[in-house]
Amino acid sequence: MMHALIRWVLMSLSLLIVSYVVPGFFVTGLGPALVAALVFGFLNATLGLILKILTFPFTILTFGLFWFVINAIILEITSMFVRGFLIRSFFSALFGAIVLTLVNMLLKSLVGEVERA
Repeated sequence: MMHALIRWVLMSLSLLIVSYVVPGFFVTGLGPALVAALVFGFLNATLGLILKILTFPFTILTFGLFWFVINAIILEITSMFVRGFLIRSFFSALFGAIVLTLVNMLLKSLVGEVERA
């Protein structure tokens, strides 16, 4: 339970950080970031999983890079449902998906180091 809560907060912080780095990617505050992280996680676990299974051969051909396209689509769908979370274009979503993955990995590694200490 605590692990899921930490992952949710880290994803929310990642969304906030991405909104400062990626043009056209907006999060108006912590509240919308928390809601967007929940919606994104739910959509990624359901619709994203289906899309990743259906496009697996193409993902192999692109050495996994197509998963960023799927994550960009999931981010855009998330922005349709969450007030205060806005993505202006698909390219903002794509760049946001790439940066979001990197930032989230960095934050998870930092928290992992703290948990082990």
